[in-house]
Amino acid sequence: MDTSSQTVKKTWKPTVAGILDIVGGALRILGSFAVLIGIMFFIPVAVTAGPGPVPEMARWLIPGVLQTILIIATIFLLIVGILPIIGGIYALQRKKWGLALAGSIVAIFGSSIMGILATIFLAISKDEFE
Repeated sequence: MDTSSQTVKKTWKPTVAGILDIVGGALRILGSFAVLIGIMFFIPVAVTAGPGPVPEMARWLIPGVLQTILIIATIFLLIVGILPIIGGIYALQRKKWGLALAGSIVAIFGSSIMGILATIFLAISKDEFE
């Protein structure tokens, strides 16, 4: 049987899923930049404002170790924001269903409602992808 002669009706589901993924990823990236700015500017200010419970510990722990850990975690969140955008682009193009679905699943961790809806829409519209 020739599958090229069969046409699959295009629905709104992959388009909505792609938009939800892109919006969720963009919000995650904007949030990550806000956290990075906070880490870079407000932690050093907080350390110089007061000594804390152990004065000598505050001088090396907060600016050094904690700031590095927070920056690494924020970079991870930035990556979590990029993957849904890539998946959303593929969902809008109706190409690479697996990658689009992976982006939607990752979007669940960033913006759970939008990610869940996008994942559901992509799962039920698998036959519309190349």
